[in-house]
Amino acid sequence: MSKSDEKPTRGDDATHETKPRTDGKPRTDEKPHADEKRNASETPGADASEAKPAKHDAQRSRAAEDGTEGNPLREGMPEERNAAPAALVIFGASGDLTRRKLLPAVYNLALSRLLPGGFAVVGVARRDKPDFADSMREAVDKYSRRPLEDAVWSDLARGISYVKGDFDDDATYEALAKELDRLDQERGTRKSRVFYLAVPPDQVTAIVRGLSKSKLISPSGHDDDDRFERVVVEKPFGEDLPSARDLNRGLSAHLSESQIYRIDHYLGKETVQNLLVLRFGNTIFEPLWTRQHIERVELTVAEDIGVEGRGKFYEKVGITRDIVQNHALQLLTLVAMEPPSSWDADAVRDEKVKVLRALRPITGKAVLDHTVRAQYAAGVVRGEKVPGYREEPDVAKDSLTETYVALRAHVDNWRWSGVPFTLRTGKRLARRVAEVVLHFKPLPHGLFRGRDGDQPNALVMRLQPDEGISLRFAAKVPGSGMALRGVTMDFRYGAAFGSSTPEAYERLLLDVLRGDATLFTRSDEVEAQWRFIDPIFAGWAAEHAKVATYPAGSWGPEAADALVAPDRWRRP
Repeated sequence: MSKSDEKPTRGDDATHETKPRTDGKPRTDEKPHADEKRNASETPGADASEAKPAKHDAQRSRAAEDGTEGNPLREGMPEERNAAPAALVIFGASGDLTRRKLLPAVYNLALSRLLPGGFAVVGVARRDKPDFADSMREAVDKYSRRPLEDAVWSDLARGISYVKGDFDDDATYEALAKELDRLDQERGTRKSRVFYLAVPPDQVTAIVRGLSKSKLISPSGHDDDDRFERVVVEKPFGEDLPSARDLNRGLSAHLSESQIYRIDHYLGKETVQNLLVLRFGNTIFEPLWTRQHIERVELTVAEDIGVEGRGKFYEKVGITRDIVQNHALQLLTLVAMEPPSSWDADAVRDEKVKVLRALRPITGKAVLDHTVRAQYAAGVVRGEKVPGYREEPDVAKDSLTETYVALRAHVDNWRWSGVPFTLRTGKRLARRVAEVVLHFKPLPHGLFRGRDGDQPNALVMRLQPDEGISLRFAAKVPGSGMALRGVTMDFRYGAAFGSSTPEAYERLLLDVLRGDATLFTRSDEVEAQWRFIDPIFAGWAAEHAKVATYPAGSWGPEAADALVAPDRWRRP
């Protein structure tokens, strides 16, 4: 992932004090929210002839900007429905995640007219931030995928406020409750709240306990379109199975599972969601998605950046916990799951859990044959010399923390028995890329076997960058002979749907507001993921598995090639 794609750091632990808007305007002079003005023009008696041209001009302008104006693939697509009125409360609001991802996502939802008229944002953190709304405007201007429009931001900013306080101080939650009551009256948020915990994992339980004690949440709380109390938790969801269970118990003591949204931003990527559409929405693919036709499945999540000054953090985590336990295993479940009975959140997640439970454990000596871990050494990335991992700040000179891991997994069920799932992820690799590749079996009786171009078919699903799908197949070279050449048939998201694809956090925030948990991780999913990962760490320790090295800017250690032999890893 690039710097802009890597998940930002979260806010500090949050001295209570409600900070009103500092623009000098009394709240009684507030203009109506953008959606309120729109609704007024649509009521009986309103002069719609005056409102429509401006509305349509804005829609045409944004369609042209997104590259979707006149795009035939956009025709007939239904408009997204708006979310219900609510207040979004961000704990850790002074952190990078809020500035770089959350507020830009909120702004782009407002720009796309997907936020309700009754909407507000409350930041909560320890630092004094009298200029919170102004600093958020600067962040949106810098990090938004679309230009900042003053009118849209002004409407949004009127609902932005800030509460200063420590997360373990009862007074913080008392001040927050008063601010939310005010917003219910002035902004029409109807006592519906989303509490986004953009904080380190060790602060989650304290915040949930404080919210419960102040009666801002309860396990029997409302959870429907009219009124709801929802809590969003960022990864990591524990550091092993016991800590994940502790976290789940801490959450379930104050919330029902339907109120908990464990967010993995990878699942918000349009191309990741498209894996399900590709499989279950197309007759030509689903019948081939079995061990009878697929030789192996290859998953790559590669980054060309290093630890980016987060050496102290990475020494505690490593790439297995950072990427494999969540992003990579989630991709594997989407590729391997059985068709759900419906697009209901639990129906989808039930099938994902079945895949995780069917993963063959990698234990003991098996780690030596089925896994490779490594660290990047000094090398060259994008033409620049970069240091090795052990030369990074706050990294031990004798560190055994892995920055690369490759493994060969098996899903022991009827669909996938005998099909290896080879997975690799690492930092300081040759390029930033994420993709899933289905390598199909060769024909049982190949008429053109041995000729150039006679290679098995492959379906490549590129998740980032250059998002799209490619199908490799053989074609006859024009001429008198029967020469073959491998060719590809390409689909590119940018060409079909416009270049301004919504960010993952836009989709996920909107889903929380709508109460759709399909793309969020359930408690049993989290525990099943750790149940697969923990034995790998135990095996590495017991077998003293060595940590290989690879030059920065390469595709990883040579030892990883053995996991796919006699084949080779694809070079994206």
